[in-house]
Amino acid sequence: MIELKNVSKRYSGEVAIGPLNLRIPKGGITAMIGPNGAGKSTMLTMIGRLLDMDEGTIEIAGQDVQSTKSGHLAKVVSILRQENHFVTKLTVRQLIGFGRFPYTKGRITSHDEEVISKYIDFFRLEELQHRYLDELSGGQRQRAYVAMVLCQETEYVLLDEPLNNLDVAHSVEMMRHLKDAAQSLGRTIVVVLHDINFAARYADYICACKEGRIVEFGPTDEIIRDEILTSIFDTQVKVIEGPKGKIACYH
Repeated sequence: MIELKNVSKRYSGEVAIGPLNLRIPKGGITAMIGPNGAGKSTMLTMIGRLLDMDEGTIEIAGQDVQSTKSGHLAKVVSILRQENHFVTKLTVRQLIGFGRFPYTKGRITSHDEEVISKYIDFFRLEELQHRYLDELSGGQRQRAYVAMVLCQETEYVLLDEPLNNLDVAHSVEMMRHLKDAAQSLGRTIVVVLHDINFAARYADYICACKEGRIVEFGPTDEIIRDEILTSIFDTQVKVIEGPKGKIACYH
């Protein structure tokens, strides 16, 4: 479980996040949704200890994020931010191998090579593993980044808008991979999503944010409703039942 207690972050007297109180259950996919500037990415990066909070506590699997040693925390939670600045003359396999750093400190063993191959196979990157990052399409590169994070083999995985710059087909493919990782690998995945229909289709829980606060949290079916989405996005939203689940339509 991930638990936030009275977490706040202040940027100025007029811009603040929190206080945030939240319990994200173990297992499945939790999607963070909300309008731009709602605080979704800020919350995620505080959970992943990439951004300091001003007040409050965050625990992941009972470990205090602020006080736990980095080496230990890196074996509990992994995070992928929106901005990735990797050297383009890395191969896909080399990139994914970075996920093993908390265990290897840069010395890859035969066991680590097996783990790397596992995630190359999982994300269907076999034919691309020896190609350089700058030779890949945006969708291929994004799959490699997410494979790197999964290769860290943490129970908790944080992803900040992994569908950024992906077309619909590649977004569907990515969400299917994440759903499979949650189910078959037993990961707890927390993901910031811009498109609420991907959240409706693939998430088990929804955390809805607005103006730096958590306004709704619960099972997906309880949150993907006309009145709740209309309130969150300040525009009329109609939820209809499609052949594969609920679809939100803006009016």
